[in-house]
Amino acid sequence: MLNYKTQKGLTLIEMMLVVIIIGVLAAMVVPRLVSRSEQARIIAAKADINSNIALALDMYEMDIGSYPEKLEDLRVNPGLGDKWRGPYIKKEPKDPWGKPYKYERLSDGKDYKLCSSGQYEDKTENQICNE
Repeated sequence: MLNYKTQKGLTLIEMMLVVIIIGVLAAMVVPRLVSRSEQARIIAAKADINSNIALALDMYEMDIGSYPEKLEDLRVNPGLGDKWRGPYIKKEPKDPWGKPYKYERLSDGKDYKLCSSGQYEDKTENQICNE
């Protein structure tokens, strides 16, 4: 009679099957996670535009009487003397893609447009702006 030893561990074929199964599962899950991270960036940009930076802009407007000419005026006194009670933000705001927000004070100084270009700067349909 043949004397078989008890097997300990996996054979090469079993290991290959495990690797293939993990690869298939990863191929199904990774695209979903990537789209979720992009969604999270869009939500973060909207929160910055409509809440965080908007609050700093509104505080500046309450102190000065109009919105700043540029976002840098929220960090550095633009020569307004004692009326300026900033800094209203600690550092230059950047969107979740690492690019600076696009800010434009409208002609009357009582409103503004604040946008993020999104992931792709050259596509205007990806812009995220204040309402």
